[in-house]
Amino acid sequence: MNFKVKKIGSAIAILLATTAQAQTDSINIVSTAVPFLRISPDARAGGMGDLAIATSPDANAPFWNLAKIPFAKKRTAIAVNYTPWLKDLGLTDVYLASMAFYHKLDEQQAVSGSLRYFSLGNIQLTDYSGNILNTVKPSEFSIDAGYSRVLNEKLSIGVALRYINSRLVVGDVGTGVVYKAGNAVAGDVSLYYNGISTEGAGLRWGVVLSNLGSKIGYTNDSRNKDYIPANLGLGISYAKIFNESNKVTFGFDINKLLVPSAPTATGNYVIDSAKLADYRATSVVSSWMKSFSDGTKQLNSLQASLGAEYAYNDQFFFRAGYFYENKNRGNRKFFSVGAGFTLDQMSVNFSYLVPSGSGVTRNPLSNTLRFGIVFNLGEMEE
Repeated sequence: MNFKVKKIGSAIAILLATTAQAQTDSINIVSTAVPFLRISPDARAGGMGDLAIATSPDANAPFWNLAKIPFAKKRTAIAVNYTPWLKDLGLTDVYLASMAFYHKLDEQQAVSGSLRYFSLGNIQLTDYSGNILNTVKPSEFSIDAGYSRVLNEKLSIGVALRYINSRLVVGDVGTGVVYKAGNAVAGDVSLYYNGISTEGAGLRWGVVLSNLGSKIGYTNDSRNKDYIPANLGLGISYAKIFNESNKVTFGFDINKLLVPSAPTATGNYVIDSAKLADYRATSVVSSWMKSFSDGTKQLNSLQASLGAEYAYNDQFFFRAGYFYENKNRGNRKFFSVGAGFTLDQMSVNFSYLVPSGSGVTRNPLSNTLRFGIVFNLGEMEE
């Protein structure tokens, strides 16, 4: 993958969609560093429009709502997923690979963990004149550990601690600026209500605060750091049983980034520089609060997922979903479909994102097939 950029700072802006880029966009995108943390990592959720906060628990729960795990039917489970990125453009070296697991210590509590690795492929850097400076292979990853426990027969809570590493460019590539890998630490707090009857029907809901953590920077300049994608998620789902062989689950998720909008560019360098400096100087906790009062319409800042899953004999699954984002905040809108099946102790899931949009609104996952496997270990909980 070849990129031609005027300077190394532009490369970082393109890769991460940083706040500097948001200032020049016609749409008011809330930009963050390490956006790979917001990519749907598993095929099951991907088939339902990225719906997963309040669905039934599986091994991918650490990515969405680890408070679900105490209500899982298996004692131990491991998930492995692969998501091609920009495959619609013919790229093969850009992808997200992920793995997650949980283990129930007893009927009341569980431990869990997950790993995400995002490869951005080979990128060629050039100077203002187009002279080749260097070829880099940036990558990012996060690793976390979590703990969840039951509060009562229907309610559970989960907490997780996450380490994030973003290695875009390291050293001096000819611009006079020394770059380094970015590092950050974040945490998740989640709540899950399981109102499912013994037959399998009923209501579930969940609340998740994710990626609450430090800013991340790529130089030694402490004033030049970006926010990571802190997020508030709310989800609800309802399962309906028609008979012993047929069940349908409907769900709805709402997500809001807890990151304020970057200041709008005025064209005056002095004014814009001062505004951007004030924006970057805002503390992390203050930025969460400011995201609710930064002068934008709050309804426009929400992302919504609507999805459904049909299960036949709890062995064959068919899924569909829709994802919506306001046109002024990114304009991502797409349909997705998915399927899965269970054989003995293994579940296999696929999802496909229907191509939509064009240009900057073209989804990087358009026309892409995602794949995931879940290994269910241990006996069913009684």
